[in-house]
Amino acid sequence: MAKVKAKAADAPSTSKELKDTLWKAADKLRGSMDASQYRDVVLGLVFLKYVSDAFDERREELAAELASEPDDFISETLEEQDEYTGSGVFWVPRECRWEYLAKHAKGIPASASNDAQSIGNLIDEAMRGLMDANESLRGVLPTMYGRENVDQRRLGELLDLFNSARFAGGGASKARDLLGEVYEYFLDKFAKAEGKRGGEFYTPQSIVRTLVEVLEPHSGRVYDPCCGSGGMFVQAEKFLERHHEDPTNIAVYGQEFNERTWRMAKMNLAIHGIDTAGLGTVWQDTFARDIHPDIKADYVLANPPFNIKDWVRREDDPRWRYGVPPARNANYAWMQHILSKLAPQGEAGVVMANGTMTSNTGGEGGIRQAMVEADVVSCILALPSQLFRGTQIPACVWFFAKDKSAGKGGKTDRSGQVLFIDARELGHMIDRVERTFSDGEGGDIDRIANTFRAWRGRESAVDEYRDVPGFCKSATLDEIKAAGFALTPGRYVGAAEGEVDGEPIEEKVARLTKELTGALDKSVRLDSVVREQLGRLV
Repeated sequence: MAKVKAKAADAPSTSKELKDTLWKAADKLRGSMDASQYRDVVLGLVFLKYVSDAFDERREELAAELASEPDDFISETLEEQDEYTGSGVFWVPRECRWEYLAKHAKGIPASASNDAQSIGNLIDEAMRGLMDANESLRGVLPTMYGRENVDQRRLGELLDLFNSARFAGGGASKARDLLGEVYEYFLDKFAKAEGKRGGEFYTPQSIVRTLVEVLEPHSGRVYDPCCGSGGMFVQAEKFLERHHEDPTNIAVYGQEFNERTWRMAKMNLAIHGIDTAGLGTVWQDTFARDIHPDIKADYVLANPPFNIKDWVRREDDPRWRYGVPPARNANYAWMQHILSKLAPQGEAGVVMANGTMTSNTGGEGGIRQAMVEADVVSCILALPSQLFRGTQIPACVWFFAKDKSAGKGGKTDRSGQVLFIDARELGHMIDRVERTFSDGEGGDIDRIANTFRAWRGRESAVDEYRDVPGFCKSATLDEIKAAGFALTPGRYVGAAEGEVDGEPIEEKVARLTKELTGALDKSVRLDSVVREQLGRLV
């Protein structure tokens, strides 16, 4: 089988160099396209490269398996679609393969029998061919490469760069792993470039990693009702990879309302080798039409859009077990929907606006009280500012558990308790507008996750749980009731040990009151003196 040889002489040698080089090259395509269209063009091309790499890898495996067979039999078998789809690989027709497109990166000139075709037209035909040949890709892939506002010369150059780049050594599997990294890198870059709109499809990896490390989804059903580009699922699969466990231990189920974002999620999951069937066959509004009505999830990971004012609401919806959410804010609707999806021992991590911890508007205080009294809230995590580049709204994470007794969730019975973690002082700035959590052993994510694991008494915990002033506190439901069911962690964890000066709080208040009263008395005396002196001048 003829192949286009990689021109690796000038190719980037490291993952970072490769991603930076591809981003700079792709950025040349921006032209007159709007941000979302430009995003679709580039991410679609990354996906096309992945599909071809996976197809070529399976083709080489087949050829090796059939090496002793007659040439005619080998050639015929290599073109049998079932040999690929049966191994979880997309079928790629001849003129959809990267090899064919790379060969014609400058387009096909006109001839006596054919009209001229630009590289964009060829890519559009390849996308349509892939969708026709693979049921799960129907309506997913972008087809705008041949449009007038796409620079065909630069598109061809980008194709050449993808073709010649040295993605990795060690075979096509390694190459696909790096392509997955490139896709995630591009998602991050697009989210930053699009600002607030970018947050609609992308949650910063440090936040997603925190949710995954706290919940530890080793097996079962993982659900996200507003899955964006699928980052929660990708990080769940990577969690299994880090623990050398079978990625098929989890099954993913998601829903997404935005058409373009849903397509990105489908491509993202496919690139990472995750079954895309759980995202459904079309985009849908979770509140208007739940496409997974019977799913009971072992884990829910979600970052719903904050403070939605216009959402589909029915007061008789059975999901509102703890109270009907207000018509002008969907925050408590999301949380109750997620609770309705949990299996008897299921757990969830949900990113929310800080206001949810204290708000009493529209009956939200009553809903919060009902959830606490039902003992389904396991942990509240206060996040630092600036973790989200596109919004300045302060955020927190609610962790839920249907069963906090000793068992699947951990060896320690935490019934009637809620863990509060104040992580507002954690993280570091990566530039002047964005903060992130440090990763790895002893990092911010590790500290948060190990605090929760120790609290639940999990085997993965590195030590025993203890309250740490200024950082974490295990509070009883009675303590929460005494605080009016406000769930702000700072209210419970108190001041850090280094901030305590040893003076009893009653004595400190009395002293400061006395000092303030003295200062006010002195001010009154000085005011009288000033008025007296001014009177003498008249």
